[in-house]
Amino acid sequence: MESANSPSQNAPSAADGATIRRSIGIGAGGVTLEGDLVVPADPKGIVLFAHGSGSSRHSSRNRYVASALNGAGFGTLLLDLLTRQEEIDEAQTGHLRFDIAFLAERLVYALKWLRAQPETAYLPAGLFGASTGAGAALVAASEFPDGIRAVVSRGGRPDLAGDFLLTVQAPTLLIVGGNDIPVIELNKLAMERLRTEHKLVIVPGATHLFEEPGTLEQVAHLAGEWFSRHLSGTPAPAQSRGAG
Repeated sequence: MESANSPSQNAPSAADGATIRRSIGIGAGGVTLEGDLVVPADPKGIVLFAHGSGSSRHSSRNRYVASALNGAGFGTLLLDLLTRQEEIDEAQTGHLRFDIAFLAERLVYALKWLRAQPETAYLPAGLFGASTGAGAALVAASEFPDGIRAVVSRGGRPDLAGDFLLTVQAPTLLIVGGNDIPVIELNKLAMERLRTEHKLVIVPGATHLFEEPGTLEQVAHLAGEWFSRHLSGTPAPAQSRGAG
């Protein structure tokens, strides 16, 4: 595992024509967060994943979406926002799953790490958040406005970002299952506070985890379209952005 502060001087570049796949470690306030980085050749951008409570970088759903994004030409970083010991403690106490500020801080550490790596420093960045991770992603996007071009939420809790929703500049796509009624309502409440371009897409027949046949494929397709649209070119000035 690599140190967050000492990237290999001989690390391959995605521009060399080979896909980069490696496990990484990111220093975050005295702890090391484990992640899996994939950067395809000639990448369009890089997407950092923020999983929800009780999940990790090994989430089969997030890995499916990440693989689809890799196939569409995007780099991905699947990251554990908690250390192994923190995961053990949190499973017993539940004290971190709704600590959105804490999780967002971990994402900001990861975003700064991406900016320090030769193979990702130049790439436009997006965030993909699931469940409570969506709230953390939106807080991080608010705190890192120059570094985040787009946000996608899957079955997320954007409402947990609170007042930070008012200052998010990154275009935001909210994807919710049609049968996930309570979360649909929470997403609608969050939409009322977003001042940037945003869109809510409800996937018919899907529940919270998008386990129904074909529903996760729709999430991956929607996310790929959103990132393809926004992780390129120059961001629009704030005054010209409209709510979708």
